Amino acid sequence: MQIHVGIITISDRASRGEYDDLGGPALCKAAESYGWKIVVESLVPDEKRDIQRAVREHAAKGCHLVLTTGGTGVALRDVTPEAVREIAVRELPGFGEVMRLESMKLTKNAILSRNLAVVVDKTLVLCLPGKPSGAVECLGFVVGAIPHGVEVLQEVPTNC
Repeated sequence: MQIHVGIITISDRASRGEYDDLGGPALCKAAESYGWKIVVESLVPDEKRDIQRAVREHAAKGCHLVLTTGGTGVALRDVTPEAVREIAVRELPGFGEVMRLESMKLTKNAILSRNLAVVVDKTLVLCLPGKPSGAVECLGFVVGAIPHGVEVLQEVPTNC
């Protein structure tokens, strides 16, 4: 199954044009390296409504997987986990647990990350760090489970 991906960069400063978005392009490159098709990309500020609207729009455009980058830290403006939890039908805690556990091997600050995965409608949504290398690394830690998760959500027949 070809996985259709949406990528959302969440950053006040990048959305205002104060600096270039590096996280979105890094995730695009990583997703393409897995053989996935990028369907849509967005850049939004750290605002719950904007994040929720972008996730819903990506799902409506046929994205099986939405990757967000940014807004998962402890800064007061970091609201990505709260925003996506509010529109999720369920959370998949194992994704965040594995991302933090593996990231702890690289940096002690990984414990501060609030990465997570949820299901919105029939779309798998992964909330990744804002630092481009961290986003790509965290995606790599959980990539093995994504195809099966997407197939189950899309109700693809299996041989089981």
